[in-house]
Amino acid sequence: MGMKSLKAFLIIALVALPILVLMSNSEDIIWPEISKINGVNYVSSRTPMQPADAESVVTLGSNYISIIPYAFIPGHQPEVYFDVPQQWYGERIEGTLQMIEESRKKGLKIMLKPHVWVRGDGWAGEFKLETEEEWQKWEKAFDKYILTYAEIADSLDIEIFCFATEFRMVIREHPEYFPKLISKVREVYKGKLTYAANWDNYENVQFWDQLDYIGVDAYFPICDQKTPEVNNLIGLWDPVKKKLKGYADKYNKPILFTEYGYQSIDFSASEHWNISSGSDLNMVAQRNAYEAIYKTFWDENWFAGGFLWKWYPNHPNAGGKTNKRFTPQNKPAEKVVSQYYNKYTEE
Repeated sequence: MGMKSLKAFLIIALVALPILVLMSNSEDIIWPEISKINGVNYVSSRTPMQPADAESVVTLGSNYISIIPYAFIPGHQPEVYFDVPQQWYGERIEGTLQMIEESRKKGLKIMLKPHVWVRGDGWAGEFKLETEEEWQKWEKAFDKYILTYAEIADSLDIEIFCFATEFRMVIREHPEYFPKLISKVREVYKGKLTYAANWDNYENVQFWDQLDYIGVDAYFPICDQKTPEVNNLIGLWDPVKKKLKGYADKYNKPILFTEYGYQSIDFSASEHWNISSGSDLNMVAQRNAYEAIYKTFWDENWFAGGFLWKWYPNHPNAGGKTNKRFTPQNKPAEKVVSQYYNKYTEE
């Protein structure tokens, strides 16, 4: 090759390289095969976890359990209360340590998921404050809550730490806060880190590049039918699936459903927060919704797995054929969960 030809080749190569890189970072990403996280969000109770409680999670086919040490905020105020005597045993540090120990005995891996309850709102998505002074006070209090459990997570080699859940307004009003908190958590915790974004808010999160998983609470309202068929639900999931795949590719981070689940009522795959408590019992709708979500996502390598919402202690008396709530326990949906969890649980 002559000198002029060599120069021309190099110029073409340099021009083409950014285009090739861009293509490889979007449509052509090849995800390695990963073992699935098949988890449950475990309900903290008034009393210690019993061996049978942890065993029921294993029998389901789960390899992970999410343990949730709650904190409470008294409305739109800058205080954060945790590990106080008024809380249930399982919500305090003592109970958290006991549940971790009991779960480890059964071979379960753990996601520790501090979770805030806001008086008057329930979920933390609407939480906000009025003044900068209040924000600074709240941030200091929230730092203490999260870093306390981050240190516990590190000391006990907890596999995943989910440092916050569904703080939609905090992300919008104070976007600089969580990146700073993540850096502080990284100083004390060496495991995998995620954040639980609500299904309608994960695209507004600007710090996914600092984390190991893109955490999504996957309550997507995909169908307004009373009892949709499985194949219909799979088709309706398709645009959501494509968007999540594009997001995983964008950040080169797997998607983790930090929460997912369905009530056993009519319209269970719709907007559960707008469904009347008087809705009719519908076990088929719940069962079909679970089967569809597994068939849609669990074979995808860019998808890490998920934690169903939710699993109660005292399994023989939990859920049941007249229970309308989210738990699949002792309902037709439990058999579906067990079928797919046992299929995908790592060896």
